[in-house]
Amino acid sequence: MASHKVTLRLSQGVQVPYHTEVHASLLDALEDSRIPVEYQCREGYCGSCRVMLLKGKVGYKQKPLAFVQEGEILPCCCHPLSDIEIG
Repeated sequence: MASHKVTLRLSQGVQVPYHTEVHASLLDALEDSRIPVEYQCREGYCGSCRVMLLKGKVGYKQKPLAFVQEGEILPCCCHPLSDIEIG
């Protein structure tokens, strides 16, 4: 089972596990760990869940339609490719 650590800088470095066989997206992993994240669509359309990717790499099953600036990710539709840190 592939897994990665997700470190939340804004939550004093809380770490959340991401398991590829269990979580469809980063948002799923955050919700499983009871981390509140604002979202609307869960598909990458609205962009309301955007956060900053501070370290690591993420991938997308399909390119999000919401505009994403350099350094931003959409937890609703991305998945970690390595240990990551978000803020």
